[in-house]
Amino acid sequence: MAEIDVRNILDRGLVAAFGLDETELITAAMELANEEIGLKDWRPSADDIVAFQRVHQLEMMNEDTMKTENFRNLLVGQAADMRVILILIALNVVMLRRVKDTTALAEQQHLSVLAANIYAPLAHKLGLYRMKSELEDLSLKYLEHEAYYMIKENLNATKKSRDAYIEHFIAPIREKLDASGLKYHMKGRTKSIHSIWQKMKKQKCGFNGVYDLFAIRIILDSKPKNEVGDCWKVFSLITDMYESNLKRLRDWVTVPKKNGYESLHITVLGPEEKWVEVQIRTERMDEVAEHGLAAHWRYKGIKSSADGVDSWLAGIRSALESGEDPQLSKEALQETAIYVFTPKGDLYKLPAGATLLDFAYNIHTGVGNKCVGGIVNGKNVPIRQVLESGQKVEVLTSTKQQPNPDWLNIVVSSHARSKIRQSLKEMQNRESAMGREMLERKLRNRKLEWDETVINILIKKLGYKEAADFFRDIADEKIETNTLVDTYVELQKFELGQGERAAAVSAENFSMDSMVAQSASQRSGSDDVLVIDQNLKGIEFCMAKCCSPVFGDTIFGFVTTGGGIKIHRDNCPNAPELFERFPYRVVRARWATNNRNTFPAVIHVIGNDDLGIVNNLTSIISKDQHIMLRNINIESRDGLFYGELTVLIEDNLQLRLLMRKLQTVKGVKTVSR
Repeated sequence: MAEIDVRNILDRGLVAAFGLDETELITAAMELANEEIGLKDWRPSADDIVAFQRVHQLEMMNEDTMKTENFRNLLVGQAADMRVILILIALNVVMLRRVKDTTALAEQQHLSVLAANIYAPLAHKLGLYRMKSELEDLSLKYLEHEAYYMIKENLNATKKSRDAYIEHFIAPIREKLDASGLKYHMKGRTKSIHSIWQKMKKQKCGFNGVYDLFAIRIILDSKPKNEVGDCWKVFSLITDMYESNLKRLRDWVTVPKKNGYESLHITVLGPEEKWVEVQIRTERMDEVAEHGLAAHWRYKGIKSSADGVDSWLAGIRSALESGEDPQLSKEALQETAIYVFTPKGDLYKLPAGATLLDFAYNIHTGVGNKCVGGIVNGKNVPIRQVLESGQKVEVLTSTKQQPNPDWLNIVVSSHARSKIRQSLKEMQNRESAMGREMLERKLRNRKLEWDETVINILIKKLGYKEAADFFRDIADEKIETNTLVDTYVELQKFELGQGERAAAVSAENFSMDSMVAQSASQRSGSDDVLVIDQNLKGIEFCMAKCCSPVFGDTIFGFVTTGGGIKIHRDNCPNAPELFERFPYRVVRARWATNNRNTFPAVIHVIGNDDLGIVNNLTSIISKDQHIMLRNINIESRDGLFYGELTVLIEDNLQLRLLMRKLQTVKGVKTVSR
């Protein structure tokens, strides 16, 4: 047997508490593994030693966490070599055998919990049924001492009478089967102590209330094509002799269980009015029942369609039974999931590649919506941090946080993606409702009634396809509500037939210079369009041509050398230089009221040089009765057109809406001031 460094394989705390010899334990475990599994001599690698240490760390988790399938999958995932798990199962059996008289009762309880919740279920998956039953019975012996010995004493007391009864029960069945010409063999079995205890708890009854303490198994030597027919033939022979309980009939021959189990179970009333379970199956079915899916897959034409931990374990079992070396690396396990812990020890399963944000939404939608980051194994991480199996993860939240569309690119789970979309939609609905309420309140303040027809016309006129988008922009203060109400009033007048359209001016009399002059006179201080500095009015001013401010823009005034004031937008290209070089000539300015004055604004448009695109642009402008196109200049080169449109407009709201409409024209790439 290969020499093994036992110091790195065993949980030294447990071994020390029991006062056991480490080398002797490893030797006994290897012998048991060889006896039960056919495991050859093996020396663990450095990766295997690390795996043993990781598993022992996981063994310290709370009992509720251990009971979950996710936890066992996580534990298996820590092993780079499946023989690590096989040795751990064998070690658990050996140690349970040797701690009968220990005084370290807390450690004995912990070892029994590990057996019941981790290693017995893993042994069952691997088809190691004898080890599985021993682990379950020994753990019950230490965890529920009185129940174990009560059942054991009752079984011992009734063994002779039970054996005699079984022989009396099967005698007439054997005669019938022999006469039928079927090839078969029969055996009786008694439930394990652990199985009887589970039955008692489930049915809430005493030992005598468990009527199927033993079962008769009839195993047929049948050809594959005759299997189902032969099983039902035996069923017919038995039910002719004994009354059957149809409620207890289990037909897994016609429709096998998902794990491949096939058998026909019936419960009949035997002599002395005792119920007896009879299991009818073929040699092939019995092999599958005894050795699990691994045996099932070895039959021709039957292949596994499962993936993940279950298929990996079953593949190991198959390799063991066929005498192959069970050296399967973790890469053989297709990692489709990861398992992470909360600070309290709860275990969560997530898809591979999951981020902290996925984990937050897996806990609760409210936690996900407020997630701002987290702590993984003691280190602060962002919401996009990718998680790994075995990590302890804590989510950090803030009441100010809310989901945004970029989060959809961070998460990988469909659950998280669905919750983010749902939350975004709810936020949009709330904002839309808030915007509608703001507009309704504004109309009430002006003593105006809400007219749904006019509102719909207003929404369409402003270039919105959805009313929800319109109301959200109001809530976000992207639309100036006072101007909006003015537009609403005008539209309402037109709907009532009270509106007036400006008289058309003959093109023959049009002069660009006269129009600009007229516009300048309209913007004089007398109409109180602007308030300069300390509430000064009536000061001569003009709009700077470098940025062409319009009503509603954020502005400032600049005192020229001639004494007049030019009004610039705050984001004017020349603003930084003016503030830096001439700060003493900069004065504050703000808009007062706009009595239907118009302002020239220059819009720059770039797009594909397609036939008809200029017509489409001018058509949009001409449809709006409050906007007039005064100049258009188009250049074309390299397949693109560069347009400069000068329009007369009332305020920046109208300007923004016009720019949005121009952006929707097919072929237009950018629209800017």
